[in-house]
Amino acid sequence: MPLQVCLAGATGWAGSELARGIAAAGDLALASAVSRSHAGRSLGEALGEAALAAPVFATVDEALARPCDVFVEYTRPGVAKANILAALAHGAHVVVGTSGLGDEDYADIDAAARERGRGVLACGNFALTAVLLARFAEMAAKYIPHWEIIDYAYEGKPDAPSGTVRELAGRLGKVRRPRLDVPLEQTVGVRETRGGTLAGSQVHAVRLPGFVLGVETIFGMPDQTLTIRHSAGASAKPYVDGALLAIRKVGTLAGLHRGLDAVMEP
Repeated sequence: MPLQVCLAGATGWAGSELARGIAAAGDLALASAVSRSHAGRSLGEALGEAALAAPVFATVDEALARPCDVFVEYTRPGVAKANILAALAHGAHVVVGTSGLGDEDYADIDAAARERGRGVLACGNFALTAVLLARFAEMAAKYIPHWEIIDYAYEGKPDAPSGTVRELAGRLGKVRRPRLDVPLEQTVGVRETRGGTLAGSQVHAVRLPGFVLGVETIFGMPDQTLTIRHSAGASAKPYVDGALLAIRKVGTLAGLHRGLDAVMEP
C-alpha cells in the first residue's frame, strides 16, 4: 500500500513541484494538502494537474484529520514548529523542508519525536548536489584549518543564514572550529564585515536579485585554496528527488535527524 503523505505548503514554489513528484511515484500517495489560499478545492484544481485529487485544507489540524504516514512541512518559519509538533501528536513521521528553525526549536522537536516514537528528518536542502557539498566540506575540514562560508539567495529571502548554511555550519563545527588568525575583537575597521559566527564558522549572507539559492565554502592553506560551491536555478525540480527519498526513509528513524545524508547510502 502506498505511503500516505500530507503536504503543508503544497501550492508553493517547492511544495507544488514536490506534489507532482509524489503523484508520479507509485509507492506514495497524497492524502491531504495544506494551503490557506486554496482551501476547499482539490490540489489538482489549484495546480492545474488532474492527477492531484487530494483535498486542500486551510489548517494543518484539518488536514491531519485524514490519516497519513508522513507529514511534509514546506511552509514558513513562523508556523513550522507548531505544524511539526501537531503532526507528531497525530502520530505521523515528519520531513522538514522549511528553513529558519533554530537549535532550540529542533531540541523541542527531537524530544517530542522521541516521546512519540517517530522520526523527523530536517533537511536544509534536498538537492543532491547540496548534500554532497556538505559531505565534501566535512572531509576538507579534517585537513584544512581555515574556512569561511558564503550564503547566496534572492533579494526577498527573509531568513539569514539559510537552512542549508545553518546545517552546513553545524556539521563543520562538529569536525573542528576553524582558525581565525586575527580574532574578531581585534578587527581593525568595521567588524561586521567579517560576517556572523555560526557554530564557529564565519558566514556571509548575500541577498541580491539574480541569485536563487546557493552556498560556497572556501578553504584556505598557505599558497592554495579550495572552493566547494552548490548553486540552484529558478526551478524547484532539483529538490524533488531528495524530498521523495526523505519521505520514503523517515519512517526508519527515531527522533530528529539533520541532513538528507542521514538516510543515504555511505
